[in-house]
Amino acid sequence: MPAGVRARMGLGWQRLAVLVPYLWLLAFFLAPFAIVVKISFADPIIAQPPFTPLLDLAAGAGERLRISFDNYRFLFVDDLYWITYLRSLRVALVSTLLCLLIGYPMAYAMARARPRLRNVLLLLVILPFWSSFLLRVYAWMGILNTHGYLSSVLQWAGVVDAPLRIMYTDLAMYIGIVYSYLPFMVLPLYSTLERLDFDLNEAAADLGARPGRAFVDVTLPLSLPGIVAGCLLVFIPAMGEFVIPVLLGGPDSLMIGRVLYDEFFVNRDWPLAAAAAVVLLAILVAPIVLFQHLHLRAGEQTQ
Repeated sequence: MPAGVRARMGLGWQRLAVLVPYLWLLAFFLAPFAIVVKISFADPIIAQPPFTPLLDLAAGAGERLRISFDNYRFLFVDDLYWITYLRSLRVALVSTLLCLLIGYPMAYAMARARPRLRNVLLLLVILPFWSSFLLRVYAWMGILNTHGYLSSVLQWAGVVDAPLRIMYTDLAMYIGIVYSYLPFMVLPLYSTLERLDFDLNEAAADLGARPGRAFVDVTLPLSLPGIVAGCLLVFIPAMGEFVIPVLLGGPDSLMIGRVLYDEFFVNRDWPLAAAAAVVLLAILVAPIVLFQHLHLRAGEQTQ
């Protein structure tokens, strides 16, 4: 086979390999998102489906396209939704910070451990994924309950005199979120730290830097990609979390995931729920766009 033909075939396979992920995103992300956006511009009705069509072929020529901005206007007017967005944002930020504070030392210890012990520690981090997410949350309900295992052990040890009231509080919600999403922080951090050359820390020590100073000046900047990746992997799902606040949180733990569920399945107001989902996606896309902008600027400055 001529070399030119082989080169064209190789280029064709490369283009196909690049095209497949884009087709996947088009079919399973952009197309459903376009449907949600379409529903957000409709009006709720008692019918099946419970929203008006955007294009009414039976209407007159000037009335076929019906676009309503009332749903987005209602989100700006009603304080409940903005309070819910802000509360979800606060919970996601605090949970991400807690995962970072707990996950970074874990990932650093795993990266510095011996290869055989490193594999065991990595297995322990991945092990919770082998069980159902819902079952793990139910297990925390048994642990954090007023007469659960934690309260019973603390009373038996004499640490507390009365049963602890942790269940159905913000503390229980944060415990559940941090426990559930901690592996998403540890794994990208470990992947970044494991590739670092720790001889750089020794070189910094030879130049007179203390261990803390060497960590701040050498290890922390080099691990920044893992920090950003882990924070995004925790922040994005925590922002729209539904199961943990419902099962572990109290009556005041109203987050946007619960609001979306109620609007879709309880109130049957699909257009308003779709508009709230679009705004939520815009809030989640903002940090990703900011990260890409800062990454490109950093790349331009290093060139």
